[in-house]
Order: sequence, then structure tokens, then C-alpha cells
Amino acid sequence: MTTPISRSHTNARMSQIVTHGDTIYLAGQVGTPGESVAQQTRDCLASIERLLAEAGSDLSHMLQATIWLADMADFDEMNAVWDAWVPEGQAPTRACGEARLATPDYKVEIILTAARK
Repeated sequence: MTTPISRSHTNARMSQIVTHGDTIYLAGQVGTPGESVAQQTRDCLASIERLLAEAGSDLSHMLQATIWLADMADFDEMNAVWDAWVPEGQAPTRACGEARLATPDYKVEIILTAARK
């Protein structure tokens, strides 16, 4: 028996949420272009919380996060927001690197995988 795959908020290019079994994959989330790194991080994390809730999960079920910064010099600013957001003892595995994002106005992109509650 094949496990069904569910896709939400789908367009020709991508889906915001893909669920396979009890695993939830979120597309990369970005913040408001041109805002500070801290604000863009808060925006990303708010989108992640909303999408996880829609998919039947929450922060305590995070498995893995990939964070892309346009400039690694912004690592501490992003981490200050991230650290306040992650519930104590619930941190996912995580990688963070520097990359060119879709436009120069984006400073942070966060991709997250979680388990269903």
C-alpha cells in the first residue's frame, strides 16, 4: 500500500506544504522584503507556525530546519530571534548557510520539516 502524498497551497512551481505519512515538509519561508534581518526572521517563523498548525503539527514536532542568510554577518541577529522562538528542549536539527536569495531584498529563508502531532 502506497502512503498518500498531500499538497497544499500549490501553484505551477511549488507547494507550501507537502505531507507524506506523518512527515510535513514546508517550502522555504521568507519575510517582508526590505525589512531587517530580525523582522524577516520573525515573519518566516510566523509563517512556519501557521503552516504547521494547518498541517496538524506544532513547534514541539519540528525535525529539521535549513536556514539561508544572504549574509552570514547577520547570523547573530537571526539567532537572537530564532533562540527566543524555539521551545526549550525542542530544537530541531539545523543547518545555516549563506546563499543568494530570490531577490536582494530577502535576507533570510527558512525551510522546515516536522512530524504530525
